[in-house]
Amino acid sequence: MSSDPWGRVDETGTVYVRTADGEQVVGSWAAGSPEEALAYFERKYEGLVVEIGLLEKRVQTTDLSAKDAQAAIGHIREQVDAHHAVGDLDALRARLDKLVEKVESRREERKAQRAKQSDEARKAKEDLVAEAEQLAASDQWRVAGERLRALVDTWKGLPRLDRKSDDELWHRFSHARSAFSKRRKAHFAQLDSQREDARRLKERLVAEAEALSGSTDWGATAARYRELMADWKAAGRAQREHEDDLWNRFRGAQDVFFAARSSVFAERDAEQGENLKLKEALAEEAEQILPVRDLKAARAAFRSVNERWEAIGHVPRDARGKVEGRMHAVERAIQEAEEAEWRRTNPEARARAAGLTGQLQAAVDKLRGQVEQARAQGNTSRADKLERELEGRQALLDQALKGLEEFGG
Repeated sequence: MSSDPWGRVDETGTVYVRTADGEQVVGSWAAGSPEEALAYFERKYEGLVVEIGLLEKRVQTTDLSAKDAQAAIGHIREQVDAHHAVGDLDALRARLDKLVEKVESRREERKAQRAKQSDEARKAKEDLVAEAEQLAASDQWRVAGERLRALVDTWKGLPRLDRKSDDELWHRFSHARSAFSKRRKAHFAQLDSQREDARRLKERLVAEAEALSGSTDWGATAARYRELMADWKAAGRAQREHEDDLWNRFRGAQDVFFAARSSVFAERDAEQGENLKLKEALAEEAEQILPVRDLKAARAAFRSVNERWEAIGHVPRDARGKVEGRMHAVERAIQEAEEAEWRRTNPEARARAAGLTGQLQAAVDKLRGQVEQARAQGNTSRADKLERELEGRQALLDQALKGLEEFGG
């Protein structure tokens, strides 16, 4: 009989392995010596040790699924439980039990991780749905459209939830996108209609602008072009393929008109500039008449200047007031001289002035006598009162005498 610490071979060639539950039959051996039998079944044991070690490493370092790991453990455990090896089988069972615990722990970790990922995915999809529903009401068509497309790409990259939850969130997400697309389509359909209306209106404006381009009624036509421009701006934009062409025609018609007007106005401005020089020379000539010493000669000289003035055309508007003001100043000075001469030579006015002067002189003489009489009588208060009245009448007399002098005395 042959034996080692974990097994033996009896006289009949039966091989046993020692376990905590006692000896277990491994098998029978008849092909060689008992030592060869033990060595054979010990190699079987070593093979199990290697197999368990490899499985432990796979469980520790790879993403081996719990299902596959359990299947591999079960397969090895069947071999250990069959007692077809000689060695510490109880130690192998203990290692397998620890490996089962490890696999279960990994399974729970992965389950928790999947639950966490699921919660994160749910939160992410709920956030996507909330943003999509907010974007569904946006009028920022390009920006919102691009953002919704980006949200779809983000959605595709997220893990799926349970079927019911995933379908419900996707339905809300899809509905928000559809609502936005429907609103955008309606908006652009309305915009197309508005742009078609704008195109028809602008074609009419272009037709009128082109018809007016040859007009020489400068003021009225320029005013009408301003009205057409206001109508153009109020019409909105036509379709892109029409807008630029219509604008070029509209602007081109105006350019033709305003270029012609500018040419005419340039000639007129040159002519008015020459007129201004002539009128400034006449204004200077008129100013030489002042001061008026000989009214008749002054009238004749101003009449001559004014006749030549009237024969000259318009001057630039911004210079008109100044040059005309110089002529008006000379004319007013001559008129004032005429009025002074009339007052001086008017017999009726002179007679009225003389009569008033005589009345005032009589009143002054009378008051002077009354003042002297009052003082002679010793009536000082009356004398003072009459003295003040005398001073007032004397001032009026002096003024009347001065006016009488203007009539030549």
